[in-house]
Amino acid sequence: MTIVITKPDFLVAEALRIVELLGRSDVDLVHIRKPGSTVDELERLLQELPSAVYGRLVLHDHFELAVKYGLHGVHLNSRNPEPPQGWHGSVSRSCHSIQELAGCRGEGLDYMSLSPVFDSISKQGYRSAFSRDEILAAHRDGIIDSRVLALGGVTFSRIPEVLEMGFGGAMILGDAWK
Repeated sequence: MTIVITKPDFLVAEALRIVELLGRSDVDLVHIRKPGSTVDELERLLQELPSAVYGRLVLHDHFELAVKYGLHGVHLNSRNPEPPQGWHGSVSRSCHSIQELAGCRGEGLDYMSLSPVFDSISKQGYRSAFSRDEILAAHRDGIIDSRVLALGGVTFSRIPEVLEMGFGGAMILGDAWK
């Protein structure tokens, strides 16, 4: 599975770029992550998108819009730690340590991200938090498996590498928006 995450700020012609990304054969979902957005700003972006792509979108904020527009999923994080009441779509979560990842495995999540796996492309000075040996050990221990996606410094060209390390796929931010 390959997921693209939006930049935190709104971009000119962003809806068009999201549609283009979803048109790639190697992109399954787009996570819309706009932590500083208002509900109205985020809703405007959704309204600019064709309804045909709603089933491939996941929100990190303003989960009520995921319900209203019938989106694919919601992504839990420190700002939004619980899915909306009565939610029946996909639920995913961000993890930033192997211990946190191990701890959230029993929460019924569809998938989780682990970051930063590599040095970040989009965040200056945001370095990898894990050695390759730590990742391989977590894979051997069953903590990293097909439901865990690598995030942080992941490029489209590194997808084979993350799969080889035992991840189920990748979440890409910086490389998708170049």
